[in-house]
Amino acid sequence: QVQLVESGGGLVQAGGSLRLSCAASGRTFSNYAMGWFRQAPGKERVFVAGIHWSGSRTDYADSVKGRFTISRDNAKDTMYLEMNSLKPDDTAVYYCAARNSPLVLADIGGYAYWGQGTQVTVSS
Repeated sequence: QVQLVESGGGLVQAGGSLRLSCAASGRTFSNYAMGWFRQAPGKERVFVAGIHWSGSRTDYADSVKGRFTISRDNAKDTMYLEMNSLKPDDTAVYYCAARNSPLVLADIGGYAYWGQGTQVTVSS
């Protein structure tokens, strides 16, 4: 089992920045590819970004490319999502997730462990 706890959400104005963190505990963090997903009110949960176990490969949804950066520190069992140039459309609950594989994947079905989510609200 892997336990995941997100932090860093909040209220920010459009154009601003936030940094989300996801702290993992349980099994060896570096064995798992990780991802960030988000769910806006009334919408499905969707992929935002993913990262290979080593951090050597990343993947992003088109909507966040060039604005968001995913990273991880395996020594600290923590993953990050740096979000810049935020837009009101980025408003959602953001979830971190881990999959039972070292390889990054954009498919939500490939993730076995989930955090409780952190709210990000971007005002216009």
